[in-house]
Amino acid sequence: MRKDNSEFKTAFLSEAGTFINNKDYFAFIELDDIACWVVAHGLDSDREVESAEMAVRSILGNIMNNPTMSRMKIKKYVQEAHKLLQEESHRVRLKASLALIVTNYTKMIWAVAGNAKLYHFRNGRLNFKSKDQSLAQLMADEEEIPESQIEEHEERHNLLNYLGKPYDFKPIVSKKYPLTDGDVMVLSTPGLWEGVNSVEMLDTIQEAKEPEEVVDTLEDVLLSKQKPIVNNYTAATIFVNKTYKEDPKKKIRIIKRIIVALVIFALIGGGAIVYQVRAAAKKAESVASMIEQEKNGDVFVQDGDYPKALKEYSDARNAAVRIKDLVHMKLIGKKYRITQLIVDGDTAFKDGDYTKALSKYEKAQKEVQGRKDFNAKELDEKVNKSKSLIQISNWMKEGDIKFEKQDYAGAKSTYEKARKAAIAASFTSGEEKIKAKLDETEEKMSSIEKEKRQLDGEKLEKKGDKSYTSQDFKKAIESYATAQEVYQEIGMLEKVLSMERKITKAEEKLNPVPKEGAVPEADSGAQPNGPVASGNTEQAAEKGGK
Repeated sequence: MRKDNSEFKTAFLSEAGTFINNKDYFAFIELDDIACWVVAHGLDSDREVESAEMAVRSILGNIMNNPTMSRMKIKKYVQEAHKLLQEESHRVRLKASLALIVTNYTKMIWAVAGNAKLYHFRNGRLNFKSKDQSLAQLMADEEEIPESQIEEHEERHNLLNYLGKPYDFKPIVSKKYPLTDGDVMVLSTPGLWEGVNSVEMLDTIQEAKEPEEVVDTLEDVLLSKQKPIVNNYTAATIFVNKTYKEDPKKKIRIIKRIIVALVIFALIGGGAIVYQVRAAAKKAESVASMIEQEKNGDVFVQDGDYPKALKEYSDARNAAVRIKDLVHMKLIGKKYRITQLIVDGDTAFKDGDYTKALSKYEKAQKEVQGRKDFNAKELDEKVNKSKSLIQISNWMKEGDIKFEKQDYAGAKSTYEKARKAAIAASFTSGEEKIKAKLDETEEKMSSIEKEKRQLDGEKLEKKGDKSYTSQDFKKAIESYATAQEVYQEIGMLEKVLSMERKITKAEEKLNPVPKEGAVPEADSGAQPNGPVASGNTEQAAEKGGK
């Protein structure tokens, strides 16, 4: 277990600079006996396919399936990544620069294609840096320009070699190089090494205790130069704190085993034939397994179970890699990529990131054009639903802004539009959220309307009070009655009863009730000295006749 008995620490950053898209990509794996770090810079303008990511994933996939410290195999892995870019160059020619390190935690092999670079530092100095494959480097090799001018020379981007080159692709692959405790390695794309020279890198490394400090400081140095245009930049720093210590007697034992094996093969010549037969049988078994897994993946795709399909295609592709079946590697790899896009889209959709989901679905949509093994109609539905939910989300945000600005009528109109669309799209969870927002908006509007009607009632009440004071009781009653209706409408029962009392009081003033025994004002024209009738007329006459 080499990894457990060594210590390699990694940190990296990758930024777009002043550009919208970041065409750089970095990834690494640390297995029990092999580790690999790969950085790449996309040189093409394709916005649908990330050439750098594709190249890095291709190499790491091969390393994972077949870990190796063989220069020949590592070179083959780089060439396969190069061929993959060529095969996928549909809209534009895909191109990328790349630099990688492979180590068994004791020694390393590095490879370069294009103008990504490796810097190796040891004992407080720059031990070496990889050569790129540009015209500027060639001019330096032929002593036409000093080595120090490469980073600023106008021909530094004029590449003589890169992944995706139409012909004569030749990456640089180093021999095995021993590592020692305390080594520091930096992988860099042009966006960083053009702005931060090796001296500045060395100063940064000498002052840092952790790889994170190195990449952060390198970025600070780059940005402090305040260039008007900053290209995509990526830096990965590896601290070799402890290498794996090999047993010096192990090499002797290996040599002895080889000698014994050679003697055995010499004595038993048929052993090689037996081995070949077994190898052929094992390969046939892998082929059968690959075909079965691909069929299983096809069935899961038709059933719409893309996560299971993805696993089957992954296993089938790995089987194709093991038996070096380039045709099936390409065909199954295509299915795997489409399925991965759909799975990524479904995951983003489930997480509520509908913009990311749409991006993944649209990429898959382009990939499945003309194919019959994927359900294009289902994919179209996923695209349309994602667009609908993005529109609904935008309307919800628009409604929220109007609500914050207290434009409740506008917010209600926008929420209603969003809710109608959510119902049409069967967006249940979204419809529930929108309904809650609508309820809150209507509650606000109702509260405002109630306050407005209360003010109307209070104005009418004051008007009635004024009329009452001026003894215009008829008008006072009218104002109080109207105010009472308003209070009744908004449920202010105490105010309703208050108006009732005021109306009663005004009516008493308007139509006073005469006291018992008092002469009504209507009889004020009677004779002052005549008898006062206390009954009807006949009774009065009867009394007078006595």
